[in-house]
Amino acid sequence: MIDERRLTSPAQVPAYDERRLTSPAQVPAYDDHPIDPPPGWQRDHVERYVATGGADGHQWRGVHTLLLTTIGRRSGKARRTPLIYGRDGARYLIVASKGGSDDATAHTASPQEKARLWPAMTAIWPACDEYQARTRRDIPLVVLTTTTPA
Repeated sequence: MIDERRLTSPAQVPAYDERRLTSPAQVPAYDDHPIDPPPGWQRDHVERYVATGGADGHQWRGVHTLLLTTIGRRSGKARRTPLIYGRDGARYLIVASKGGSDDATAHTASPQEKARLWPAMTAIWPACDEYQARTRRDIPLVVLTTTTPA
């Protein structure tokens, strides 16, 4: 389980894109109070997960979930989202499907790595294949590597 409370800087947040920065002064401050999803099942999930340290929330509908905190490239605001994940050794795998939307959302694994790892995620959540069928874009597979022990 990734403990998002252990992330202390934007450099530790997997979605942080340092290639767009031209000086250290541009690095946004990490926010200890991220913005949670709007009211609904995702917010309820996050609140249970955080309140119990993952004891209630890490397992969801029979699969493992994590809380991913990302820093907005333009806003610098931290946002927290519950996501289903798989594992590849010490690395975490998430599918950036956005429920099959045509909008691209994330940085991706290489095509070769995705071909190898995609079946691991569809074994965990078969709907990933349905999401891919709904859209013309290639849904990214995001590989997260922690900077602190899992």
